[in-house]
Amino acid sequence: MPAENLKPSAEALWALRGDRGITYGDAPPAGSRLVEGQWWPSSYQGPPLISLETRIADGLGLKVGDKITVNVLGRNVTATIANLRAVDWQSLGINFVMVFSSATFRGAPHTDIATLTYPGGSTREEDAALLRAVADAFPAVVTVPVRDAVNAAGEIVVKLALAIRGAGALTLVVAMLVLGGALAAGHRHRVYDAVVLKTLGATRLRLLSAYVLEYLALGVTTAVFGVAAGSAAAAWIIIKLMKLPFVWLPIPLLVAAVAAIAVMVALGLIGTFTALGQKPARVLRNL
Repeated sequence: MPAENLKPSAEALWALRGDRGITYGDAPPAGSRLVEGQWWPSSYQGPPLISLETRIADGLGLKVGDKITVNVLGRNVTATIANLRAVDWQSLGINFVMVFSSATFRGAPHTDIATLTYPGGSTREEDAALLRAVADAFPAVVTVPVRDAVNAAGEIVVKLALAIRGAGALTLVVAMLVLGGALAAGHRHRVYDAVVLKTLGATRLRLLSAYVLEYLALGVTTAVFGVAAGSAAAAWIIIKLMKLPFVWLPIPLLVAAVAAIAVMVALGLIGTFTALGQKPARVLRNL
């Protein structure tokens, strides 16, 4: 089936647009791992084999054992899919959708590519000096500085993180206002409860303990539901929409849950002290 007749998924469509860089090797490239199939031996000399990125393969409807024909420098090369790889594109390392067995292109013209970074970082002057030295020593080498592009991407990520934190902070403020309103709405009933219980012999300490337990139970229930629902929603958005790996961080969630429970109990007790200070006689006359 010609590539133009395929109906790939949106995730795999980019692999069919324009020319695609390919490589060959005796071992899986760094930054990728096998998810299906087996890698060919380093001494393999048989028919062409190919390793395909797993999401591209799924988007094109390909699987291990299928044959795929690739036009390389005007020559059609048909290879059998030997394995599928998951590639960590987020690492910004060099990687390829297609990796062929080494014997496939033995003797064919090729280009070596590599990335270079300073262990402790570098300045623009150091980068410029290095580029001049490489150009003087190897005139045929093409260098592409990526500092500005990486920095721009980093700034976008930082701004996105700040926006998410701002939205989260606003959500917390709104939640506190809603919680305060709910407690205020039930204040009158708590006054009546406190007065009746005091009339029946309940001490201030016993009433305070009962309210603390009530707010504590309410806070724990709310925190557990919030953590579960929030984690599930975040995982769905990160994995399904953003196509990124989701990492569940228990420590920040535990801190946030404990803080929410503490705020819940504190706000509840602030209104409870007013209820405990009411005189039974005056309230009972108005029942």
